Amino acid sequence: MLVVTAILVVGYAYIATRLTSTAPVRVALAAPFVMVWILPVAYWFGDRDRRGRVHERVQALSFLCMGWLSFLLVLTVGRDVLLLATAALPPLAAVHTRLDESGATWVPVAALAAVCVGALAALRGPYVRRVDIPVEGLAPDLDGFRIVQISDLHAGPTMRLAYVQRVVDMTKELAPDLIALTGDIVDGSVPRLAPHVAPLEALASGDRAFFVLGNHDYYSGAARWTAHFEAMGFRVLRNAHVTIPRGAARLLIGGVIDFAARMSDPDARPRPDLANGDDRPAFRLLLAHNPKIAPLAEQAGFDLQLSGHTHAGQFFPWTFVIHLVHGPHAAGLSRRGRLWVYVSAGTGTWGPPVRLGTRPELTLLRLVAANGPPRR
Repeated sequence: MLVVTAILVVGYAYIATRLTSTAPVRVALAAPFVMVWILPVAYWFGDRDRRGRVHERVQALSFLCMGWLSFLLVLTVGRDVLLLATAALPPLAAVHTRLDESGATWVPVAALAAVCVGALAALRGPYVRRVDIPVEGLAPDLDGFRIVQISDLHAGPTMRLAYVQRVVDMTKELAPDLIALTGDIVDGSVPRLAPHVAPLEALASGDRAFFVLGNHDYYSGAARWTAHFEAMGFRVLRNAHVTIPRGAARLLIGGVIDFAARMSDPDARPRPDLANGDDRPAFRLLLAHNPKIAPLAEQAGFDLQLSGHTHAGQFFPWTFVIHLVHGPHAAGLSRRGRLWVYVSAGTGTWGPPVRLGTRPELTLLRLVAANGPPRR
């Protein structure tokens, strides 16, 4: 809490100094900072299960304030950089004067416009992203195998029932052979969010739907959500695997726990080796919420890892920062040795319901044969 408070105080002091000059405006500017501060105090480190429309609206407003302040900070820094640059160049004196006189007004307006555009992009989602995975020696019976990945849905204050139902309807239309939920599906307890994720049950028929927990699922009560998704018909994989037949071929689906499991068990960690079998299936698929597991997945002999977690940065400037944290597996399709890694940009959004520079996606992955003899 001290760290969060310090960051908000420093951010407020900087922005207030650079953009405001009167006490009433500075008091008004403090309001969104207080709204953001309320999130950890009341809902993350306090009672995470507070229900009711008032609490839902407070959280949604706080997340929108978080997005606005993020853009506000970036634009304020950008304005200051331009002021310094134009001050040193006499031909740009007029630009410098305009930035100095009216920039403080346009910066918060531009930040608000960015939030509005980003919120529209986020709440109108997701879109279907189609990705082909070329596999050397792929068994003929697996050629064209279709996997729909749902990741980082974050059902909660901003991702509600209507959005989840839209995801389910779109998934049905894609007619997948397998459905993979790669974590962070919820942001709240079972009693509060069970009605909002109820449409997902329609995807669990036919023993084709698998689920691994993400860090937010652990924050929200891993044991209860595991039981709930199993009751819905999903196979929850925790350092375990399942082998399913596809004609004459066999497909192994492994799934690992998230690093957040250490919250309740200090010795718990993702174990792709335990999620792999001793037999030799035609294809090995690993579901792992965090893409940082890729080196272990490669060592364990998997062919494809499906992950999420990064949201591809979700909105500027985090779209660039995320590559510093999770590169080379920050977003999209990448490779590590013989292992393909696909990192979803997220089917929903976390925090600010804002997308700028990314789009929420429902991913359709298709296995396609490349050169080489088929593996049996």
